Amino acid sequence: MKRIGIDLGGTKIDAIALSAAGDAVFEKRIATPRSYDGIVSAIGELVQAAGDGTVGIGAPGSLSRKTGLWRNANILVCNGKPFQHDLQAAIGRTVKMENDANCFALSEAIDGAGQGYAVVAFFTVGTALGGGLVANGKLVVGANGEAGEFGHTALPWPNETEWPLLPCFCGKKGCAEQYVSGTGLARDHLRVTGEDVSGKEIVARARGGDVNAVASLTRLQDRFARVAANIACVVDPDVFVIGGGLSELPELVEQLPQLISRYSFSGTAEARVVRARHGEKSGVRGAARLWG
Repeated sequence: MKRIGIDLGGTKIDAIALSAAGDAVFEKRIATPRSYDGIVSAIGELVQAAGDGTVGIGAPGSLSRKTGLWRNANILVCNGKPFQHDLQAAIGRTVKMENDANCFALSEAIDGAGQGYAVVAFFTVGTALGGGLVANGKLVVGANGEAGEFGHTALPWPNETEWPLLPCFCGKKGCAEQYVSGTGLARDHLRVTGEDVSGKEIVARARGGDVNAVASLTRLQDRFARVAANIACVVDPDVFVIGGGLSELPELVEQLPQLISRYSFSGTAEARVVRARHGEKSGVRGAARLWG
């Protein structure tokens, strides 16, 4: 039987169907509707187009086990809604649903860059900062479904340039994703230089030798190393897998291990950091693999 995966994002919805051998036999991408009802309807139509099979869905946020309602999504129209229930009604099948970063992590741990490692910590660094944790091929989601929310851990060991702590949409201050993300990079660059430019433009300027842009990337790198070292203090993963739009940067992959080591408890820990193998397709592939 085919395994169908759906990856809901802020601007696009990806669909895939995997054969029993793990090969893609159907793929489609559409723009994300703005309304909740539109999102539910669009996902239902994508699944119907993919055909028969199990259905796994990855989306920002998570399901509250107490209320059955979706929560903490940066696609705000989904919050407070019985998202999984409504999707099952629209699709007419049982649906497994997980946080989108958890789906990324599962895909990379099973047949991606984390394959063969017992404990895989995953970061997706893009507009925001997502995280996921896989141990022995199984997602670690926790008693409340909140494990692996690395982007909503506090930025570790903030220095004087990072005060006052920045507010996050989750209602707290100082969340890591406010500093370690494309949005955080652009905001930090604006604060320091007064230049209101995108993260992509900052990277381009840094590659051209612009000293202000290089400094902004260096601050991003240092903050990311602190976040990873903090996770290492808790679970000490066998490998960190980095995905998302900023994962192309050597500053956030190849150059990161020595900085993580500097911030580790011993100051000498060896961190293994690799780039996601499946790129932007990791999320939708992981959603399909929620059924094993």
